[in-house]
Amino acid sequence: MATEAKVDPMHQFTIEPLFGTDHWALGGFNIAFTNSALWMLISAVVLYAFMLGGMKRELVPGRWQMMVETMTGFIENMLSANVGKEGRKYLPYVFSLFMFILFANLLGLLPLGLVGVHPFTFTSHFTATGVLAIMSFAIVLVVGFWKHGFHFFSLFVPHGTPLPMIPLIFVIELVSFLVRPFSLGLRLFVAMMAGHVLLEVLSSFVIGGANAGAFFMGLVSIPSFILMVAICALEILVAGIQAYVFALLTSLYINDAEHLH
Repeated sequence: MATEAKVDPMHQFTIEPLFGTDHWALGGFNIAFTNSALWMLISAVVLYAFMLGGMKRELVPGRWQMMVETMTGFIENMLSANVGKEGRKYLPYVFSLFMFILFANLLGLLPLGLVGVHPFTFTSHFTATGVLAIMSFAIVLVVGFWKHGFHFFSLFVPHGTPLPMIPLIFVIELVSFLVRPFSLGLRLFVAMMAGHVLLEVLSSFVIGGANAGAFFMGLVSIPSFILMVAICALEILVAGIQAYVFALLTSLYINDAEHLH
């Protein structure tokens, strides 16, 4: 008797070793080259190709060069608005961070399953988004202590705080500051994971309804498919918004380190 195939919406997030690297280890730690690492590499290569194509510096820029200059100008304006003139030196990092996350999000939405390739959205894993957040947080700490020394701790005592309230406010602000990398990475991870899970669930409705007959196809499959198309469009928007929010919050945190506001 045939058994029905069950759709596991979480299976798409499984990290699997590739190219026979299952048992690779270094110092007791598994260093297998996984599907997550592969799509990180692909995102980095796409980012490099994107920049390479826009660095021709032609007097009359072509479409590609104009696109790169537009994106660079967009991030530069964001840094200028949030950090000031000091923000320009952070442009390479914040721009790379924004574009890397954007490409990672968009590549994970490509319908490559139609040709037998299964894209992996590594930003749907907190381990990946957490590392990106820690990188930004580390820059904030380095800049803050390098520029201000121990005066950096004044960031946790807002100007005008009554003397008896300083110990309590300091602890609250310090905890809030230390939670930043967690919330920064969590926001991106949750947004990408939730969208992919919803699409997987809806796809199971489409397939299940079609297998159940014409009546259920019209009742379940077609509405689910229409909803999937709408959510795919929304996911493209979310992919851009989440990359922007990550870069924006990074610039705001850098501003705190630069100016101790």
